Amino acid sequence: MKQLRNSDNYYKICRDSPITTLFFVIGLIATIAIRAIGIAGIFNEIITKILWYTGVVGFLLFFVYKYKTEKTRRKIIIDTNLIEKIVVNSELQENDKEVLSSIMCSLISKKDAINYFVIFFSSAVSLFLAILFDFKILK
Repeated sequence: MKQLRNSDNYYKICRDSPITTLFFVIGLIATIAIRAIGIAGIFNEIITKILWYTGVVGFLLFFVYKYKTEKTRRKIIIDTNLIEKIVVNSELQENDKEVLSSIMCSLISKKDAINYFVIFFSSAVSLFLAILFDFKILK
């Protein structure tokens, strides 16, 4: 296994697949679409429906992907007895190290942090704008 000496090496070992990136983008689009519904509803019913379908279908795809990924990861952890090996301090085989490094790479990925930020930021903007429109500060 490769030695990690600094944070730049994490990114050499922990490379995201194009599929992961695709579903990350789908999740971001769905998040923004759902948050924009309240504001779009003020202006145009068709845009509101497009945003709703985009958001719901996007979340459906994103969460099916996340569910399958997590289910596969749990199965591998159980099948390799990885937790037990770590607890009893037994020697990890090369396959165990690959499983563990894959899990750790997913934990240090910035995608979740970006996703959480987009959810928070778009929710805050949507709420702020909705209040401005509801109290007729903006028309």
